[in-house]
Amino acid sequence: MAGRSLAAALALVAGAAVSVVAPVGPAQAAPPGDKDVTAVLFEWKFASVATACTSSLGPAGYGYVQVSPPQEHVQGGQWWTSYQPVSYKIAGRLGDRAAFSSMVNTCHAAGVKVVVDSVINHMASASGTGTGGSSYEKYTYPGIYSGADMDDCRSTITNYQDRANVQNCELVQLADLDTGEDYVRGRIAAYLNDLLTLGVDGFRIDAAKHMPAADLANIKSRLSNPGAYWKQEAIYGAGEAVSPSEYLGTGDVQEFRYARDLKRVFNNENLAYLKNYGEGWGYMESGRSAVFVDNHDTERGGDTLSYKDGANYTLANVFMLAWPYGAPDVHSGYEWSDRDAGPPGGGTVNACWQDGWKCQHAWPEIKSMVAFRNTARGESVTNWWDNGGDQIAFGRGSKAYVAINHEAGSLTRTFQTSLPAGDYCDVQNGRGVTVNGSGQFTATLGPNTAVALHAAARACG
Repeated sequence: MAGRSLAAALALVAGAAVSVVAPVGPAQAAPPGDKDVTAVLFEWKFASVATACTSSLGPAGYGYVQVSPPQEHVQGGQWWTSYQPVSYKIAGRLGDRAAFSSMVNTCHAAGVKVVVDSVINHMASASGTGTGGSSYEKYTYPGIYSGADMDDCRSTITNYQDRANVQNCELVQLADLDTGEDYVRGRIAAYLNDLLTLGVDGFRIDAAKHMPAADLANIKSRLSNPGAYWKQEAIYGAGEAVSPSEYLGTGDVQEFRYARDLKRVFNNENLAYLKNYGEGWGYMESGRSAVFVDNHDTERGGDTLSYKDGANYTLANVFMLAWPYGAPDVHSGYEWSDRDAGPPGGGTVNACWQDGWKCQHAWPEIKSMVAFRNTARGESVTNWWDNGGDQIAFGRGSKAYVAINHEAGSLTRTFQTSLPAGDYCDVQNGRGVTVNGSGQFTATLGPNTAVALHAAARACG
């Protein structure tokens, strides 16, 4: 969630529906860190997430799926209602507790860990009845919080150069929890621990910048599994009082500059500039940064690329998954013209590429790069080549190699790799490629296409 007016501001803030039988016994996903790509299934119902884990995410090699906030929230069709909690019951529009638990077990059985988008900075504004039947009004959430549990500043954040204003006042009029209070910390930790009892593997902390880093560290220390994956939304702003790097002590932090700069480079500059992308550009350290081409806020706000940008967007995702900086999120949402519009069919995904569902995680150009990334894990960049413009190529040690042609004409070239000699499948195009004894192969790339080879795909089909 980013701070900005209620509808406009909240527009920046912030598989099929089949019954799934949970596997018998505790289902364990792969060990942490083996696979670092997260598919962010934005506003997908939990039953549909479960289907995706089995049919596409697990087979493709995704390590994690991130699900939208499961807690009870205000009623309404807009997507941002999910970010206005009224209680910590798992009773949002995307599914009840049983559906959520079944989804976690099903995803684990497919080898996919589950990360939950967690809204713990604030509670809902206004008053009414939540999606799970709870009555509430602003500052009063029966059985959970009262006005005494809120920060004293009862006005909207207006000054990002003032730390107290950013962390104690209200993000787009939402009731700001006093996370310095012991009771509030304990209540938030109880919610996260409840999710851990259902098998959740980690949390994306929404609006982290609006809570002091020490408060989040205290909350995390109360978890039954303090080593759970922890990814914090702290948006970088030049000259702002709160810096994303403050949050590195508790876990990963989302590096928003990565996505913003990718938009600029792919739209207006030269891909050749990406040769030292990451820490060489002044970003946070790779091992604790979470990266993305777009997310639900930025695709609507326009500060990053989105599915509406065609080949620029697709190739940016290819680059992200091939490049060894950060842990990547692949956003998978739905078509929209109204920035407030909620998910088609209330979040039920009957099939990809129908009813407005974009399913970017399953686009062949993107999905094929997940196994590429897993295969190349731990390998540094080798054999960089560029033409000074928008044609680049690089290897990942002796494990993988990618070439990207982001120009209007075709590129035919003999590429130098560090791959062992033999036959490979170009996973971008499903065609065979032979690497000779000198590590070279020749290929023609059409405009706005890529070629990708890796050691785990030695033959097509």
